[in-house]
Amino acid sequence: MTKEALKKLILTASGQIPAETVIKNCQVFNVFTGEFTQGDIALCGGQIAGVGAYSGEAEVDAGGRYAVPGFIDSHIHIESSYLSPEELGRLLVPHGGTTIIADPHEIVNVCGIKGLDYMMKAAENTALDVEFMLPSCVPATPFEHAGAVIDAPDMAEPIRRDKILGLGEFMNFPGVVNADDGVLDKLMAAKETGKLIDGHSPGLSGLALNGYAAARIQGDHECSTVEDMRERLALGMYVLLRQGSACHDLRTLVKGVTPENSRRCLLCSDDRQPRTILEEGHLDNHLRICVEEGIDPATALRMATLNAAECFRLYDRGAIAPGYRADIVLLDDLKQFHVDRVWVQGVLAAEKGEYLLPMERYPIDSVMSSVHIRDFSEERLKMHLKSGHVHVIQIQPGGVVTKKGVADVKLDGQGEFVWSKDADIVKVAVVERHHETGNVACAFLEGYGIKEGAIALSIAHDSHNVIAVGVSDQEMAFAVKRLEEQGGGVVLVKDGQVVDSMPMPIAGLMSDQSGQWVAEKLESLHEKAYTQLGIHRSVEPVMTLCFMSLAVIPELKLTDMGLFDVTQFAFIPVEAE
Repeated sequence: MTKEALKKLILTASGQIPAETVIKNCQVFNVFTGEFTQGDIALCGGQIAGVGAYSGEAEVDAGGRYAVPGFIDSHIHIESSYLSPEELGRLLVPHGGTTIIADPHEIVNVCGIKGLDYMMKAAENTALDVEFMLPSCVPATPFEHAGAVIDAPDMAEPIRRDKILGLGEFMNFPGVVNADDGVLDKLMAAKETGKLIDGHSPGLSGLALNGYAAARIQGDHECSTVEDMRERLALGMYVLLRQGSACHDLRTLVKGVTPENSRRCLLCSDDRQPRTILEEGHLDNHLRICVEEGIDPATALRMATLNAAECFRLYDRGAIAPGYRADIVLLDDLKQFHVDRVWVQGVLAAEKGEYLLPMERYPIDSVMSSVHIRDFSEERLKMHLKSGHVHVIQIQPGGVVTKKGVADVKLDGQGEFVWSKDADIVKVAVVERHHETGNVACAFLEGYGIKEGAIALSIAHDSHNVIAVGVSDQEMAFAVKRLEEQGGGVVLVKDGQVVDSMPMPIAGLMSDQSGQWVAEKLESLHEKAYTQLGIHRSVEPVMTLCFMSLAVIPELKLTDMGLFDVTQFAFIPVEAE
């Protein structure tokens, strides 16, 4: 801010000169006192000059609506929306979203720092303020091949960028607890630059959690129980209450929110697909759930605004008060939280559900052509098992946690799996797609329900190799080949024909199309997955499958290097004892 800008702000706030814009006739929410007061909001130079009785060069009648601070999503992966940053911004702002804390570890795992560069440049083309966390675990574990390796020396430049708030979710929690040397170097990269460290520690408790918190890990979005939440709050961590397209923890965790701990609770999406946004909304949906579960609106609103701003040291926002950013949302009510209008830094950016500002897309050339597979064929899916008594990855509805199971499957004379329609067990394969290593690993998946054909994705958290499931090696191999030809995305096949597909040219993770197009395409893919491939309707076909390779979420997952037991943090054989 210049001296002249400061002078103008002060004179506007004190009523000595007219405001640039005044939003009149509001019920203004004060996050500091929890009260709503009738008044006007004066805007000047993208900031709030004051709340009271003002006149302005332009005046907007709020019609008595509730004026609240812009919503802040405290943890989200843009890539998991399957949209570019510009397009995600176009969808979120009309729902009151004015700031997101984005962790681009999906695209950085595929493309390295050039993926981060693309995201930061593209994010400049949306009114939504995108603040970034630098991915901390690329690869997420040493038990898979990602497209890049980001060690502490690689962090030296990007961690100093203004729009980088700190290190993203530190998924390698065993490395933190065991004080691994390389992990300590990464933690020090953040500490030496005065930046934050975000957390990710599912299932960690007791003294091990104390060790994790001792590194001054800021918060955690991986709580699945109120007990998990309370333990982290007691250690001084923030807890990010998640409600995404795959993980629905909010209703469970909000029961643990109390007047004493609510200021350490935030709201986040983690992963949110276009269809979810278009049908349910964004943090406006989180707020509805909070109120439905008995949280008073003032507490819920703080969780979506001030709490997140303070946690991530964004001290210029999160409140409607003099000198704060003019990120303002007008709400029709405090139950459904229907958004009427949204201002971002003093500019009217959305009204009646429509994004109002022009949008340009940043070129995607630097993050295209990301699927590189070597020597893949149907033969690479052969398992040559000696026993049909095997470990299986058991899908659990409503989340990304799996169970480690054991089952007996039928084998042919060569020790190859024979699929049976009477058993809900199928082969799952992960094919390395970054460095042409030729790695292919196979295991078994239970609870997915597929009865025809195959499905292949280039989205497999967190290293994003190709993952495929099918009723035969022939169908799976065909799906993988078609996916390679289209440059990544999603492919459904049946009887040697493509049933449906969605190309994702941006790193094999994101579409270059509109949110509406992606939502409609996903709906088509889902319906065909259910009706033509027979996948269980209780399972989200795409997002469920893409988490079956996430080797930091219990209990059993598959990477391109083999079957991984997350509870042991070690590979195990497919054949069970």
